[in-house]
Amino acid sequence: MSDFITQPWPWYIAGPLIGLMIPALLLLGNKQFGISSTLRHLCAAYIPNKVEYFRYDWKSGAWSLMLALGVMLGGWLGTNTLGNSENISISPSTISDLQELGIKDFSSILPVEVFNWQNVLSVNGIVFLVLGGFLVGFGTRYANGCTSGHAIMGLSLLSIGSLAAVIGFFIGGLLMTHLILPLIL
Repeated sequence: MSDFITQPWPWYIAGPLIGLMIPALLLLGNKQFGISSTLRHLCAAYIPNKVEYFRYDWKSGAWSLMLALGVMLGGWLGTNTLGNSENISISPSTISDLQELGIKDFSSILPVEVFNWQNVLSVNGIVFLVLGGFLVGFGTRYANGCTSGHAIMGLSLLSIGSLAAVIGFFIGGLLMTHLILPLIL
């Protein structure tokens, strides 16, 4: 049993489990899944009511704060108690492409050549963190939701806006991977 828990789950198990969360949220509490609203609830709770966007009853969304806390706690527990010592499975063509960009260490989920304190605390690292954080925040607000909210919740509700957002996310990911990332690394 412990092998089943510590190994990556196939898509046909993990996908339906994620998918079943949507009707459960709707049926049990008329709630919609999404993580980006959690930051808005936190800001509304702690920022004085001078900003119109944060003037609402944030307590009605307090359940999503518990959801986000559970996601973080579950990720931490999973990493520290169910960690898999095997290298991450990556296709040979992806390894070849990453090696051309200077990434050689595939022993963890994050490439050490990119995600280390020396890089993060450099001028470029700080610019990328601030600029990236701003762009993610702006994009989330502009799209009226995050990738998980649109892709999981929005598509399950057959939202045309969510379909457009998800298509945009994929196009942006492809552009980043094939055009911008090679320039950065």
